[in-house]
Amino acid sequence: MPYAIGIDLGTSNSVVSIVKDGVPTVISDEKGNRTHPSVVWFAWGRKVEGDGILVGARAAHQVMLAPEGGVYSAKRLIGRTIDSLEVQKAREVVPYEILEGPHRDLRIRVHKQVYPLAEISAHVLRYLKGIAESYLGESVEQAVITVPAYFNDSQRQATRDAGRIAGLEVLRIINEPTAAALAYGLGAHRDENVAVYDLGGGTFDVSILRIQGDVFEVVSTAGDTYLGGDDFDGVVVDYLLGQLDDAGRTAVSRSVGARVRIKRAAEEAKKKLSFEEETTIYVGSVYTNEAGEEVHLKTHLTRVQFNQMVFPLVKRTFQVCDEALIAARLEPKDIAAVVMVGGMTRSLIIQEAVDSYFGRPPAKGINPDEVVSVGAAIQADSLLSAMQGNINPNRSLLIDVTPQSLGIATAGGFVERVIERNSSIPTGETRTFTTSWDDQQEVKIEVYQGEGRKIEGNQKLGEFILEGLRPAPRGEVKVSVSFDIDANGIVKVTAEDPSTRQVRSIRVEASAGLTEQEIEDLRFDREEDEGLAPSPEQSEQPGA
Repeated sequence: MPYAIGIDLGTSNSVVSIVKDGVPTVISDEKGNRTHPSVVWFAWGRKVEGDGILVGARAAHQVMLAPEGGVYSAKRLIGRTIDSLEVQKAREVVPYEILEGPHRDLRIRVHKQVYPLAEISAHVLRYLKGIAESYLGESVEQAVITVPAYFNDSQRQATRDAGRIAGLEVLRIINEPTAAALAYGLGAHRDENVAVYDLGGGTFDVSILRIQGDVFEVVSTAGDTYLGGDDFDGVVVDYLLGQLDDAGRTAVSRSVGARVRIKRAAEEAKKKLSFEEETTIYVGSVYTNEAGEEVHLKTHLTRVQFNQMVFPLVKRTFQVCDEALIAARLEPKDIAAVVMVGGMTRSLIIQEAVDSYFGRPPAKGINPDEVVSVGAAIQADSLLSAMQGNINPNRSLLIDVTPQSLGIATAGGFVERVIERNSSIPTGETRTFTTSWDDQQEVKIEVYQGEGRKIEGNQKLGEFILEGLRPAPRGEVKVSVSFDIDANGIVKVTAEDPSTRQVRSIRVEASAGLTEQEIEDLRFDREEDEGLAPSPEQSEQPGA
């Protein structure tokens, strides 16, 4: 029988699950690992394939030995543009080079080869697909993939593209907090308000859900797509660099290997301080001084020091919680349970802060690393059963929301909102606009996402032109613009001149994404079916 898998494609680690014989199961690899590093490592040479590309734990190990070939934290970059603040921050810490592609998308260069971000995520997805196929003993073609609730349309499209490149039919893109709530509440017949506090490796989201039996309704969501465990690690990295003199810091900035080893030491120290009051941090052979001597780094860090250093980051998460609760018209006391998601929520300071803010400890018995993947698998099984016409006793109704407002550019550089944030999806709205000048015969429809009144405070998703308008004085010709958002949160925009019935529409493809032809050329299953090598032109993209 066919199976559909649920994938939590994380910044630091990823998880794959399945519902088999009605029971959700997290799938382990051959060594028993249930979580898998979202790391890809490329060997030196031309565009490599097969054994030249490592994924998961082997890739993470190889990065320590040869960091120049490693790519990690790709999720923080996917769907972004080269001029974003997040990309500027990433350039300071990652070992690979970040470039601008031909469509204002991001590409990365490793060993002189250039790869789209979606292709990096696709390697991780194919690896998880293979783990599931080994477990089931049969091929897997369909999946539900989760994304942070606050991912915009470009980031969702890029994630879907990654699934297609990996050879998967993506049945649904669902929000991580929604998946977690589904795993938490399925079959429990609860009637309560639940907060999902999702602090992963690279992103933070909080969603407020109302669970009534098997109906899961997202009331509001808020988030920060550049706040996660990597940032907590970064605080410790800064502390460690502060133990070096100017020459040492300069040497580290020039050494990819030293930066990777210091980051790994910072991450390990962060984990230890959740159950130890103090930890010793040692990084060998950080650099060689002018006398030719190897300099090692050894220092101590207490839990109190760590808590003080990361407090501003913890405070930022609760500013987001405030935003979500206000949108839901609720207060912390109205929340019956708090579901914790993401490896960073294992940190003692996070657990204590959540208890203090909501006035109750987090829900017990939930593995924060696995709950999102389990929820995705439940949804995948439900969708697959519906497609096959079967009645699934575990089927639940998910009512999600769009995390950010959508609108179009108007005269004066403003954005007219058409769909407000936290609107239930699927949904659709129509607005009527008029021409801006006499005898205007075409109108450019520019689609934006965000909360700013001016276009500068929003992200442009795409544009198209409606032509053939009848000549008339300004304001006389009307144009109807309709937005439709499907259950995946993907946007379609249609513009119509009611007087002539002239219509133009687009399914808003990410303006910073891959073309349809590029996706087809990159598809891994195409390589396997036709015996094709990966597209050679990827080694000669702009900036290479």
